[in-house]
Amino acid sequence: MPDSDPTTHEIAITAEQAGRRVDQFIADILDGVSRGQVRKAIDAGLVTIDGEPCRPAHKLSVGELLIVKPIAAYSDEQIGLNVHLDILYQDDRIAVINKPAGMITHPAKGHWKGTLTEGLKGQFPQLSTIGGPTRPGIVHRLDRDTSGVIVIAKDDAAHEFLKTQFQDRLTEKEYFAMVIGAPDRDRDLINEPVGPHPKIRERMAIRRGDDEGKDAQTFYEVLERYQGFAAIKALPKTGRTHQIRVHLMHAGHPVLCDPLYGSRRFLSLGELQHDDDRTVLLNRTALHAHRLAIAHPDDGEIREFIAPLPADLERTQNMLRQLRPAR
Repeated sequence: MPDSDPTTHEIAITAEQAGRRVDQFIADILDGVSRGQVRKAIDAGLVTIDGEPCRPAHKLSVGELLIVKPIAAYSDEQIGLNVHLDILYQDDRIAVINKPAGMITHPAKGHWKGTLTEGLKGQFPQLSTIGGPTRPGIVHRLDRDTSGVIVIAKDDAAHEFLKTQFQDRLTEKEYFAMVIGAPDRDRDLINEPVGPHPKIRERMAIRRGDDEGKDAQTFYEVLERYQGFAAIKALPKTGRTHQIRVHLMHAGHPVLCDPLYGSRRFLSLGELQHDDDRTVLLNRTALHAHRLAIAHPDDGEIREFIAPLPADLERTQNMLRQLRPAR
């Protein structure tokens, strides 16, 4: 895209401007920028209306606040090319990505760059459109700090086929987590409804006896115990937002380094050695989507995809084995 205008535009829509498509309007006010380029910028999350992503066909209304971030640097060829993707598998219908911790799945308020969807658009010429312009190919999601397996649909029929499996709880999802404290039981089923926290907007909570709580089940099994910590395998039967994190906190064993549901944001070497060593071992939620088994849209056969344990979790686990072995 040409270097036509490197500034951010904030426009309060007037009666004269109302009724126009947002992509047409932006192309008119930015010299040298085509509607096609504007649409790609919109898909990349560079355009918002009242703080929210929009569609290219959105009709402007009086009083809306249109914000157009600098899009001069985002040519049709450049969008998404700087976002590296670890592709575990792909064919004509689906792709399976090993999402790194710290990557947002799709654009959201305050997070427009470096998303998984940006990388997908730079890597794959065709993606499903059912999720809308800001979520091409996205059938399910992982939290920002959760790493691991996520499946992507390349066409709408594949998207619907995969989506139905998640909705009907036919997929098999396995997560690896490190938690604070060592559970007494070797395995257990947590069956508690999950819904929005009544006071804290960013959090979810156990919600019994009201309409906000939706049924949620998580089976877990202890893989290893350490002094003050444990490694577990979690198999969620449902897919509620933050489900594993909320359930494990409710069980008295919050996920290690979970800023929303735990008591610490990072783990240092000194905490394990009982000294002043400030070397940070882990500074993100210790949750990894390790395995996903799902039927393929072509033949209905079950495919299993595995994302190896990332280096930060492997390093932390090794130090727990070394410095905090179970007694």
